[in-house]
Amino acid sequence: MPQERGLNTQKEVLSLLDEILSLQGRAAAFGLDTPLLGAIPELDSMAVVALITGFEERFGFVVDDDEIEGSVFATVGSLVAFIDGKLAG
Repeated sequence: MPQERGLNTQKEVLSLLDEILSLQGRAAAFGLDTPLLGAIPELDSMAVVALITGFEERFGFVVDDDEIEGSVFATVGSLVAFIDGKLAG
């Protein structure tokens, strides 16, 4: 059920964003269209690396360097779509 997986993925993504970026619950209000990269000061290059590691550990996949582009971290939705793609692949 791709739609159900997307909802679960979104919940996990928001949880990791909140935890790794120390947003103190702010991520709970984020929707799929919430901008991330360039809009959230806490999301710097080191945070991106920490998030990728967190996603790999939480979801059990490996992200290759050539898979990561700024567009992946553009919005919550683009990040959820990327992770769902990795899980489906």
